[in-house]
Amino acid sequence: MTKTAFVFPGQASQYQGMGRDLYENYEEARKVFDQADQALGFAISKLCFEGPDSELQLTANTQPAILVVSVAVYRVLSKLGLQPNYVAGHSLGEYSALVAVGALDLSTAVQLVRKRGIYMQDAVAVGLGAMAAIIGVDLEVVKEVCAQVAGDEVCSPANLNTPTQAVIAGHKAAVERAVEELKIRKAGRARILPVSAPFHCALMKPAADKLAMDLSAIEFQDPIFPIVNNVDASFTTKGEDLKQNLIRQVCSPVRWVESIELMVNNGVEKFIEVGPKNVLIGLIKKIAPNATLFNVEDSNTLEQITRNQD
Repeated sequence: MTKTAFVFPGQASQYQGMGRDLYENYEEARKVFDQADQALGFAISKLCFEGPDSELQLTANTQPAILVVSVAVYRVLSKLGLQPNYVAGHSLGEYSALVAVGALDLSTAVQLVRKRGIYMQDAVAVGLGAMAAIIGVDLEVVKEVCAQVAGDEVCSPANLNTPTQAVIAGHKAAVERAVEELKIRKAGRARILPVSAPFHCALMKPAADKLAMDLSAIEFQDPIFPIVNNVDASFTTKGEDLKQNLIRQVCSPVRWVESIELMVNNGVEKFIEVGPKNVLIGLIKKIAPNATLFNVEDSNTLEQITRNQD
């Protein structure tokens, strides 16, 4: 029997309007949005459906919005009888995965990720940090260059997305030095990203400390499906370990290549991206070219995957 993994995104290629179709057509999705609105004390549903983008793209809003849409999709899939063998989430997506596997309840999760977004935004003064996308260079070269140029500043891989695609983060000057060096090393693309903070690097330590305090009061359940964590790219089956991984994740790179390879090596042949747009599907194509890939985010894509199951 084909093994399936559900993967949960941490970003979207488009934001405004996401989730509206689900809300209008599926009771399970409406319940998710209504619960999230109540937990947050404002209508994240309206923000998802109507924007404006200027508000929706603020980190403190983006993170709960993507989580809510992803969980809504998951709940509909579950109602239709589709279940994974394994789950994984990319960065923020790890929280969506934790809700899906029953380790964390939805209300707690949306409150946590909103705080996480605020903590990460506040951890580094505006203009001090930066992130850059690097495409067309082996990951080992990216790691080598980061270490070479860092000096007494921070510059390190933040997302290891495909064998030849990474994102780096750290002090702005150090990241700029890395970009210039990687251009010399013939990177296909090396450019600074328009982001609000340098995520997944040591500069996020203040955010990790604040998140740890919040998490200390929360009990995590053991997951009903094994989850591949970002930090170690290994299966996690204990609730307490999941909690510690979330703290470590804030300052650590997302080891996505190794996470996908781990699931493939354990028999996964089908990956379903559960949430807005198809960012992860594009990455997985480069890691596991023989895998069957689907994205599910609305009525049309739900219909496609249910037909495939038949």
